[in-house]
Amino acid sequence: MRDLQSWRPENEKYRNYAFVSVHPPPQPPGTVDRPTPEESDANAARRRQKRLISAGEYEQTAQYWNIGAQLKLKEQLLKRPNRNIAKNVILFLGDGMSIPTLAASRMYLGQQQGHTGEESMLSFEEFPDVGLVKTYCVDKQVADSACTATAYLCGVKANYATIGVTAAVSFGNCSASTNPRNHVQSIMAWAQAAGKATGIVTTTRVTHASPAGTYAHTANREWECDADVMRRGGDPSQCPDIAKQLIYGEPGRNFRVILGGGRRKLIPRSMKDEEGIRGQRLDGVNLISQWYFDKPLGTARYVSNRRDLMALNFTEVDYLMGLFSADHLKFHLDAQPEEDPTLADLTYAAIQTLQKYPEGYVLFVEGGKIDLAHHFTKARKSLDETVQLSEAVQVARQTTSPDDTLLVVTADHSHTMTLSGYATRGNDILGLNSEISDGDKKPYTTLTYANGPGGPVPGPEGARPSITESMIKDHEFQFPKVVPMKYETHGGDDVALFAYGPWSHLFCGMYEQNVIPHLIGFAACIGNGEHACSAAGSL
Repeated sequence: MRDLQSWRPENEKYRNYAFVSVHPPPQPPGTVDRPTPEESDANAARRRQKRLISAGEYEQTAQYWNIGAQLKLKEQLLKRPNRNIAKNVILFLGDGMSIPTLAASRMYLGQQQGHTGEESMLSFEEFPDVGLVKTYCVDKQVADSACTATAYLCGVKANYATIGVTAAVSFGNCSASTNPRNHVQSIMAWAQAAGKATGIVTTTRVTHASPAGTYAHTANREWECDADVMRRGGDPSQCPDIAKQLIYGEPGRNFRVILGGGRRKLIPRSMKDEEGIRGQRLDGVNLISQWYFDKPLGTARYVSNRRDLMALNFTEVDYLMGLFSADHLKFHLDAQPEEDPTLADLTYAAIQTLQKYPEGYVLFVEGGKIDLAHHFTKARKSLDETVQLSEAVQVARQTTSPDDTLLVVTADHSHTMTLSGYATRGNDILGLNSEISDGDKKPYTTLTYANGPGGPVPGPEGARPSITESMIKDHEFQFPKVVPMKYETHGGDDVALFAYGPWSHLFCGMYEQNVIPHLIGFAACIGNGEHACSAAGSL
């Protein structure tokens, strides 16, 4: 047995070791010396705690926690599987919505509402069934939004940066990507074959990787228009661009709803859009006009701002296209309320347009700017976009019924943002940690990134810079990172999935990402796999 006495600090052999607990005691109030603190910010957490009665009083009792746990137990005991057929399916995708992003976003939401935040929940976190999803590509340990879209929309894992094709297609291999034997079909094609209406909603370009997974087959996610194909050494006549596939191909041309951004990918360079921004297409074709005139007379509507969108009588619209920006939609924090629709607005418009079809519908809704904000280490915007997704899900809950509508919320991949330190309860999740570093004795943020651009500039000899509360309040503030890179990368950890409605219990557990559409197909009786319709008699 090891001589425990030899580990005593006074033993000269170990005198130079620092015997410090890895879990330091809480620092007493007032011991954190922050650079130029503002009184209102310094007391924000304290005020939030006072406003939340449970934190100040009830949470100090065992009864509070025991009652809450027993209520949850009873809720679980009362759960019964919903084995109805899913007439409708709405798949919500939080692009880059990692588990740390969920945790930080619920705190952000709660603190915006005047609570401490940790106890808050996003709308979909209340769903009864939760799973964990493995996100890697066939050829990459850490995935991108293209190969993941192929997995969660088409049911097959693929190579990095490819969409709607098997792993027999390597990145950039045009000839392989045009071979029909290498194509895989999405749940939108499955739904249309079953007579259902379909649609897509996104806060990114409608030709971006995630929405493209619903309709495109390509060896390069960057081939969004013909100019992009040529710029990357391809031949647009041999490698059809993603925008062209949306308008002319199957299942894209049959979508009842297309809402998002990216006008410049659909109009020629000779033309300017509603904001005076020139298009990018080299073939001279206005794909928006092509889409409109392809539809039966009087059935299609095209809008380019929130005001015109919300003025529509959706019961009279059979085909709806709304492109609200030349590029991606603006971040919610930068948006103009009259001109720029929220994700909740877009979700509402899509559901109202689709719900009149008797065979039901399948709708894809992406909160795509969670990911884009993370790539620039702008955590404030990423958390806000996550809350916007939560509000869109709440709209769906309020306008559909769990008796016939399956709601699924998940992410395609994670990011490198973490929340760390031992901040006091209610500390501003976007602010400085209530503790200071025991290394350089400087404040640090609770949220940090493993890599990425920008951030506070290091001092002499690489010393960690001082960060102030006033710096962090800027919406454009880039949070600290460890490894400097042009863009922050994705993370490879598992993502969460939340489900509510018919057969939502199938989504529990841990599974490969490509399982998701097969579960949806079963619940909605679409696709070529097992169906709840055929299995109902044997259950």
